[in-house]
Amino acid sequence: MTRNDPPRPRRRRRPLLTCAGVLVLLALIGYFAVQYNTTNGGGGAPHCTASVRTSPTGVDMTPEQAGNAATIAAVGVAKGLPDRALAIALATAMQESGLRNLPHGDRDSLGLFQQRTSMGWGTEEQIMDPVYSAGKFYDHLVEIKGYAQLPLTEAAQEVQRSGYPEAYAKHETDAVVMAAAFAGDGELTCGGPAPTAPGDPEKVRTELTRIFAKAKMHDAPAEPRRTQDAAGKVKEAEVTIVEKKDGGASAARGSKVMAGWAVANSRGMGVVRVSYGPASWVAGQAKGEWQQLGTGGPQGKAGAVDPHRAQDGSVRIFVAQ
Repeated sequence: MTRNDPPRPRRRRRPLLTCAGVLVLLALIGYFAVQYNTTNGGGGAPHCTASVRTSPTGVDMTPEQAGNAATIAAVGVAKGLPDRALAIALATAMQESGLRNLPHGDRDSLGLFQQRTSMGWGTEEQIMDPVYSAGKFYDHLVEIKGYAQLPLTEAAQEVQRSGYPEAYAKHETDAVVMAAAFAGDGELTCGGPAPTAPGDPEKVRTELTRIFAKAKMHDAPAEPRRTQDAAGKVKEAEVTIVEKKDGGASAARGSKVMAGWAVANSRGMGVVRVSYGPASWVAGQAKGEWQQLGTGGPQGKAGAVDPHRAQDGSVRIFVAQ
């Protein structure tokens, strides 16, 4: 396991500033406000924020951190585990790697959880696969009797056997917010420019299928549906994930985490839009916030059915082409 605290997601606070610092801050705010509001539909610099209604602050992440956090959460949901398990896993990865898939660490430690090949966690290739490494963490976690009732740092330490067993505790508050944002009643927003390069819809479908294959709560068409513009040029490819009729609350929770996963991985996957429930997230618009579609959509006419709206029990992911 790592011995030094890596960079981690930042929680928004009010730091004490000197007068000079205030001037510098105001200049930066002015610059970024222009960037944020006048370029890319208000997308601004790439960033993601996990938040819950009960907290005035959010947890800020880079796209890399958000993508890894989304995978950790998705694997936990696919295994049918509660938010508490997700929070333990997220806090552990925050401490061990700063939610980065590190190809190095203390001795032979690797990946998000700094798992060691010499300790039987798997091969280097396996450990560097976030889906595999998250799955192995959860497999060890559920073997701990009453893990959900233990203090977070104790549960994490039972899995990790770290030289610094108390280090996980400082990440608990942020990890709980992140777990709720991906799988509970919180929200994930991701701002930044819309992708300019085409994405791979088959890769999106394959990754989600790989994570949720054993859960058997959703269906995904084998071929992405492609839409054309007026000139006949393919503009977007759509990957649609549909809950099975008997999926219930577990399938609905899976759909939410899938939508968050697609948003968090939008930059790397070329995702330009995600529709889930009555809302839609569009890359480079609305400062990365989800917009309620209603009947006409944020840019549609009253009374018209928005063509991007997702039906109940489905997630629609649109990939640039």
